[in-house]
Amino acid sequence: MTDYTDALDQALSALHEEGRYRTFIDIERHRGQFPHATWNKADGTTQDITVWCGNDYLGMGQHPVVLAAMHEAIDATGAGSGGTRNISGTTAYHKALEAELADLHQKEAALIFTSAYIANDATLSTLPKLFPGLIIYSDALNHASMIEGVRRNGGAKRIFRHNDVAHLRELLEADDPATPKLIAFESIYSMDGDFGPIEQICDLAEEFGALTYIDEVHAVGMYGPRGAGVAERDGLMGRIDMINGTLAKAYGVMGGYVAASAKMCDAIRSYAPGFIFTTSLPPAVAAGAAASVRHLKGDQALRDLQQDRAAVLKLRLRGLGLPIIDHGSHIVPVHVGDPVKCKMISDRLLTDHGVYVQPINFPTVPRGTERLRFTPSPVHTPPMIDALVRAMDDLWSHCALNRAQASA
Repeated sequence: MTDYTDALDQALSALHEEGRYRTFIDIERHRGQFPHATWNKADGTTQDITVWCGNDYLGMGQHPVVLAAMHEAIDATGAGSGGTRNISGTTAYHKALEAELADLHQKEAALIFTSAYIANDATLSTLPKLFPGLIIYSDALNHASMIEGVRRNGGAKRIFRHNDVAHLRELLEADDPATPKLIAFESIYSMDGDFGPIEQICDLAEEFGALTYIDEVHAVGMYGPRGAGVAERDGLMGRIDMINGTLAKAYGVMGGYVAASAKMCDAIRSYAPGFIFTTSLPPAVAAGAAASVRHLKGDQALRDLQQDRAAVLKLRLRGLGLPIIDHGSHIVPVHVGDPVKCKMISDRLLTDHGVYVQPINFPTVPRGTERLRFTPSPVHTPPMIDALVRAMDDLWSHCALNRAQASA
């Protein structure tokens, strides 16, 4: 007879032995004070900390415009939506958010989901139902949600080497020209902060008659004159058929979406189980997200300040000889390469310096590429950067890690 408890012990012990057991840090954010927060420790004591690994890239989760919209909506409607989008869960707030997103990406329509993970999974797993025989060509480093959606759809898939346009061409050339095709990729890959070759992929898509599906979750709100992402920044948004984004990072709230043609969105909402059978976002969340999207369409100064903070942090860490990975985006990964030391530095940053940054290890990144991933925001001040740099300098020496430039 199977000893289920023993099996669980073995599985968890394996994570501890490899140095990649993940610990939840119980933090309490304080309105108007982010990135300051309070760490509620297991022993009942507390410690003031600075959050350096959040995805609230622009601090919009604390913005008065967003909070006011959420208060107004919750006072007007109550807490939850009360149902799926098909059954009593569609409100004026949901429709307004979808209109804001369609306008943002200059598409005919948008469809909101409870998260960008669900948006990717539900959409990519549904597309073969709409296009029988569809082949999906997926970048090797696509997010887990894209991988899961492609895996579950039951159709054909081709994996091309990360950002390798020549390899993608080889795969496209090997398949029947008459077969429906879709290329799925990202604009910014969050673990290294590198950019996808959007224009070259669009060129191939046009040449081979393929649809394009781009994940812009780490770029929406952050890039482009209205914050629509890297494709907008590069003047390529009109060449993309489907754009996936999130409302939980730069927009500071919750939810995900797909923006596309009206017929595409209509088909997805009609066929995707992940959309049909999920309770819709609370109206207050939709209202806050819409307010955030609307605000960031006109707040270039906030985007500029965020980029400045990221550039300063990269410069300071590079000056210490720390192996940062710099591809020019707002994400600042520091390569450690050892899961135990990565966890050790993370723990010491928190306990000794009040700096909170989670270690990133396998399976999020390949073994041997463990890292700390910093996400500076406009509300991270120069004194906060000074404190972080001093702490990293001290701990890098303490752990006897090499000081050498990482590859860009």
